[in-house]
Amino acid sequence: MGRYIVQRLILTIPVLIGIMLVCFFLTRLSGDPTDLMLPTNATEEARAAFRSVHGLDRPLWEQFITFFANGLMGDFGSSLRFNQPAMSLVWERLGATTELAAATMAMALLIGVPAGVAAAYRRNTPADITIRGITLMGQALPGFYLGIISIIVFAVWLRWLPSGGRGSWLNLILPAATLAFNLVALIARVTRSCMLDVLRQDYIRTARAKGARERTVLWIHALRNGFIPVLTVIGLQVGLLMGGVVVTETVFSWPGVGRLAIQAIYARDFPVVQAVVFTFAIIFVFVNLVVDLLYAVLDPRISYN
Repeated sequence: MGRYIVQRLILTIPVLIGIMLVCFFLTRLSGDPTDLMLPTNATEEARAAFRSVHGLDRPLWEQFITFFANGLMGDFGSSLRFNQPAMSLVWERLGATTELAAATMAMALLIGVPAGVAAAYRRNTPADITIRGITLMGQALPGFYLGIISIIVFAVWLRWLPSGGRGSWLNLILPAATLAFNLVALIARVTRSCMLDVLRQDYIRTARAKGARERTVLWIHALRNGFIPVLTVIGLQVGLLMGGVVVTETVFSWPGVGRLAIQAIYARDFPVVQAVVFTFAIIFVFVNLVVDLLYAVLDPRISYN
């Protein structure tokens, strides 16, 4: 197991290098941040001084070498807007994003998995058809549209929940539910498909023949064996969840990394954008490593020795 983990960590190095390379050159395609950071009537001397301070006057290849060398040490430079280390700005807001992502994933699992199990167990019944219809709608609705509608209904009309910000657990409900809606739909559909396949297996019939309770058959024998594909989907959805966080945090004024990324993109704040992308890449790689290790926990036949 330890050797496998080391091998996976080594393989992540070229992945992160590739991400840094793509991120650096894509941010440079957006234009010169001097035009946004300085007023329109700024003198050429002021513009030249700004470029010199932030290294924007150097050749592109030299900028990349400096960025790459410092990035390996976790130093992405100082924000062009806030004049603070870019990574410290990300760390200040990472707690809020982690809170939102954890609430979203918990909500998605607590609703999506039971819904998928119920749909599989009640196959082709009104309950199954209803769940499939709701999940289809959940996958079709864009997250930003759902967020705006939820604000109008629950914050403006009904006044049940706050429309944005971060203060209490009530502020977490709308953004987490908006993010979780699409994820619930996907998890429920995958769980249903996997459970339908598992419930046809011989060992399920054997467990029922031996007098095992139906609840035990469903949640112990069937779900554990059918959960590996669901776990794979969860690992892959982390990347989409990070992308959804960017939009959702902006809609609900949630003070997280996603909102910081949007503000940095608009301002062409290269160091902050690069720090955010690198942080999200690290999270995605780590989560997928954990998912791979959980395979062995769910299925003893899987070994990484």
